[in-house]
Amino acid sequence: MKSILLISWKEIKQRVLNRSFVLSLILGPVFILTCVYLLVKAADEGKKNVHVLIADPGDILQGVISSKEDPNVRYSFVSDYLEIEEFSKGIPYQDFDALLEVNEKVLNNKKVFIFYREYLSNPVQHSIRFTFERRVEEVLIEEFSDLTVDDFRQLKQPLNLDFRSITNPTNSNEGEAGWVGYFFGAVIILFTLFYGMSILRGVAREKANRVVEVMVSIISPTQLMMGKIIGVGAAAILQLVFSFFLIFCGLYLFQEFLFSDFFLNQSLWGAQVSEGANELLQNEFQRVRNNEVIHLLYDRINLTLMLPFFFLFFLISYVFYGAFFSLIGAAMGSEGDGQVLILPLVLVLLFSLFAGYFMVLNPTSQFSSLCQFIPFIAPMAVMVKLSMGYAIGEGYLLWISFLILLLSSLLILWIAGKVFKSSLLSFGHRLSLKSLFRWRTRT
Repeated sequence: MKSILLISWKEIKQRVLNRSFVLSLILGPVFILTCVYLLVKAADEGKKNVHVLIADPGDILQGVISSKEDPNVRYSFVSDYLEIEEFSKGIPYQDFDALLEVNEKVLNNKKVFIFYREYLSNPVQHSIRFTFERRVEEVLIEEFSDLTVDDFRQLKQPLNLDFRSITNPTNSNEGEAGWVGYFFGAVIILFTLFYGMSILRGVAREKANRVVEVMVSIISPTQLMMGKIIGVGAAAILQLVFSFFLIFCGLYLFQEFLFSDFFLNQSLWGAQVSEGANELLQNEFQRVRNNEVIHLLYDRINLTLMLPFFFLFFLISYVFYGAFFSLIGAAMGSEGDGQVLILPLVLVLLFSLFAGYFMVLNPTSQFSSLCQFIPFIAPMAVMVKLSMGYAIGEGYLLWISFLILLLSSLLILWIAGKVFKSSLLSFGHRLSLKSLFRWRTRT
């Protein structure tokens, strides 16, 4: 065990003290945070001049929406029910950008839906929300209260105006959550590939320099293989932990300084205010903005659930693939000899990225269900399914996937140990599947 730890410590120092390792610790999180910023800005864009059709079959609004016109938003009324399909495809409605449904229960449940063709910019959404809420307040005061407008607004509850695309009227968002799992799965795949290749190059280089002849005179080949896998894996974990720390710090700074408008205290909507402070709060309400990327990053990602399973599956996946890479490195007759077996392994890793992409788009397909039980694809598949949520009563499938991957890793590790031991001191041969099988069966 002491020999394994010494080899591991040597591998850790060799990588951590490398300048490229330090640069990747900084540049990786910076790149991800830059992408997050650009995605948030892209999601904050939208249509800025819209024509809204208000379906008001109960004539609740009485054909009036606002006494103060917004140059970017025009309103028209129709005194009848209007189906989403009819609005989406009906020729008379093609000039309208959004449909706002006013049902008879709006005065009680404070719930309204607005369906848009193209995503509406945040200023337009806030203008519609603010204008419509003000009009509903006027109706409530006129019909049900003797209070003044100021007194009523001290008691009122906010109106829930739900913006939805006409192509996704149920507002299903499983796909968005799936992309979070895809990101975590892609990190596992890319780190496994990068550090797996590092194991292979290290073994091949030491074998070509005949350094292994000295090392195996002190420790066993199996101890050498385990030391390299553990050491390189520890460096990978160190980079992941530090990178996630920097990313979380960056997201916190984004929240405090760059995205502060998205996090304006929502409790202000129900605050009791005087007439003097009403204008100030109105301006603040206009600053409150919604953004799907912000909502996904800060509200919907359950990091307390995702991160433990991410690191768990990363470790097992790394051991699984690391055994393959160390096997190929030990079996190579020359530094360029292993390409014949490296390429299929890389293709399998890349196929995992495609499988994850397919799962996000088709989460209920039979292929998506099967992927989580295939060891080569399981890390990606489990991350995607975990982010989208397992159905009630199917949580045990996660542990079945983990058990299959763990047993497969132990099996491959055992096979790799036998090949590593038999082939490490072989030189001048040509690598082939036949030679691998011969080394595998040699005692």
